[in-house]
Formats: sequence, C-alpha cells, structure tokens
Amino acid sequence: MTSAAQTLDWIRDGQRGLGTRAPEWLTSHRRDALEHFEATGFPSTREEAWRFTNVGPIASTVFDLAAPDAEGAEALAAANEIRDSAATAVVVNGCFDETLSAYGALPLGVVVEGLAVSLEADGSSARDIALDLDIAGLPFAALNAAFLEDGVHIVIPEGAVLSAPIQVVIATLPGARPVMAHPRLVIEARAQSHATIVLSFVGEGGEPYLSNVVTQVRVDGGAVLELITDQREAAAAFHLHHLHAVCGEGGILHSRAVSLGGKIVRNDLAAVLDGEGAHATLDGVYLADGTDLVDNHTSIDHAVAHCTSHELYKGILGGQAKAVFNGRILVRPDAQKTDAKQTNRALLLSDDAQINSNPQLEIFADDVKCTHGAAVGQLDEEAMFYLQARGLTPAQARDMLLHAFAGEVLGEISVPELRIALEHRLFSRLARYLA
Repeated sequence: MTSAAQTLDWIRDGQRGLGTRAPEWLTSHRRDALEHFEATGFPSTREEAWRFTNVGPIASTVFDLAAPDAEGAEALAAANEIRDSAATAVVVNGCFDETLSAYGALPLGVVVEGLAVSLEADGSSARDIALDLDIAGLPFAALNAAFLEDGVHIVIPEGAVLSAPIQVVIATLPGARPVMAHPRLVIEARAQSHATIVLSFVGEGGEPYLSNVVTQVRVDGGAVLELITDQREAAAAFHLHHLHAVCGEGGILHSRAVSLGGKIVRNDLAAVLDGEGAHATLDGVYLADGTDLVDNHTSIDHAVAHCTSHELYKGILGGQAKAVFNGRILVRPDAQKTDAKQTNRALLLSDDAQINSNPQLEIFADDVKCTHGAAVGQLDEEAMFYLQARGLTPAQARDMLLHAFAGEVLGEISVPELRIALEHRLFSRLARYLA
C-alpha cells in the first residue's frame, strides 16, 4: 500500500515532468491546484460524494506521467468510426498530436487546435475558461489542473452550422509501468451555432493507467450542441471525467454518454442553465461486468427561470459489477417555471451485481414541475416467456429486450455510423459477458 507521502511524491515527480517553459501564470495555477489537492488528498468512502466508490486502487498505484510519443498511437487514433467527420483531433497521453489529427472542410472561423497553442495566445478565451474551473470539492479536477498543459480547444463561431461532426480521440497508452494523463478539453459553441462533437476515450494493454480528463463547455445564446461521449477504455484502466457545461439564454446541450470499459469509471457531469430558455439533456447508457465499478454523478443547476432539463441513465450489470448513480437537480429561488425530469434504470443480470441509486431534488422555487424516478430489476420474465412462445430462443429473447432497453439512449445519437458501431460494440461485449 502506498502511503500518503509516497502518493504526493509521485504526483510532484509527475508535475516536474511537465514542460519547463510554461508562463508564470500557468506555473502559478498548477502550483495552487497541487496545494489544493495536497490539502484534500484522494477522496475516501467517508465522503458522501464517494461513499460507494473506493478509489484506493488509484491512490495506491504509483503512476508515471505518460510520454506523448508512445508507440501504437496511430493505431488507436484510427479507432474512430466516423468516416465523414469535419475534423478529427487526436490527443495521445494527454498531448495534442498534430500529425495524427485530420481536418476536413471546416467552415470559416471554426477552431480545432491543441490547447497548449490556445493557452499561449494573447487574449485567449480558452485560458479564461480553463482558469475559471472551480475545483473546490473536486479532487480529480484539482489533479487535472495541477497538470494543465495540453488537450484540445474547439470553437464553433457565431452562426456556424456544421453538417458533419467533429471527433476528438483521447488515447492513453500504458508503458512498462502504470502511467497517467490529464488532458483538458475546452469547447465553445457560440451564439446561434449548431454542432455535434464526439469524444472517444480509448486505450489498450493490460497494464493499469489513469485517464483523468476535464471537459469545459460553453453553449451561448441560441446555440445547439450535441456532445457524444464514447468511453471504451482498456479493461485495467482508471477513467475519471469531469464535464462542466454552462448554457446561456436559449442555449441547448444534448449530452449522450456511452460507457463500456474500465476497472474504475467515474463520470461527473454538471450542467448550469444560466439563461432563460436554456435546455440540457443528459442521457447515458453503461455496461459493467466482472468486478468493474461505474459511477455516474450528474448535476443540473436551474439558475434562472423558464429552463428545462431531461435526464435518462440506463445501466446493464453482470458478474460482481457495481454501479452508482447520483443525480442532483437544483432549482434556485428565482428559477420559476422550471420543468425538469430525471429517470434512472438498471438491469442486473446476475445475483451478485449491485447498484446504489440516489436521485436528489433540491427545489427552492414554488412554480415548477420536477419529477424523478428510479427502477432496478432483472429482465421481465413475462416478456421473456411471451417472446419465447413466439419462437425465439431464450438468448434471442434476452437480446431483444436488452436492445430495446439500451436503444432508448443509443437511438438518440444523431451520427448513424457511430450509433451502429456503439450498438455493435455494446452487444459484442455483452455476449462475451453472458457467455
């Protein structure tokens, strides 16, 4: 077991491995974030937000900072299934890789570049957004800030409409020893723009690695952004992703998250509806088996009046897998006419799988419509009997029901080839688990 002092040693050693030519403001920001992390440390199960998620395996592993030029990056970068993307940005072991990235016919003014370049630019909006991240109570976001160096910056300019999606491939390749990467993604959808962005988290190998990502999203007035998260890390990976989105007046965010891999997976999604008429959709589907742990913590902050939100999370668990769903909806005193709906459902395919579900409504306004529901169970025996009575085998009946269960989320993904690939991958893995 690694002591707290040893843990801080490898974190400090890793930070010293960052670029030495960082400007003073960035060095100071990293130092402050590291001091914050040192004061709080890794979260424990004594903390309410981490009560069912033990990150001891992460804290007890000594990680080296991943090298940006690891072998095999090209193969992983080719893992995207979107043939007609507007652009593909590739991050390898936390660093933007210009040689592996590709640019199609991007509309004038669209920016897709390495975050390190954006942070160095005078008057950079990416710098303002990155520095605006509130790391209080977010230990892994603080750790990401302590290693802030590179990632991807995307800007969809005012009025731009992208007919093809932009894909960001975040690839982590383990070395001889466990490695860690802390990329930062900054996405700006400016007023009246429309775009789809796909985040694909991929990895390989049997060695553990830590992929600790922060994504910051701004959706300005009247903009529409579909953000699809395709998370398929290697089986031994530790994946932590903190997504913070702010929607302005009339801004619309559709988040579709698919999680299919990793030993410990923690997704923190926070959406702030900060302008009247804003809307957020947070949908997700996840699959876990063996002794995997998947933890989805979501938060929707209705900060002003006349905003709407819809949330649907579905999980399929087998073996001794564990899942956590914590969904919080906050309606502030001035947020009258709020309309919010939250639903969480899970299917347990074995007697040893378990989920802890905790929907939360915090309402401080009196003219609102808010609902939440949670359901946990096994496949419907009557439906199985009905389908088998009409000639289906038990396996075919089971697959049909599972397809319908997951399809409610997958069917909303607007990129056809990606939707088909995700469905194929989910059911291929599910077939191996059930076998």
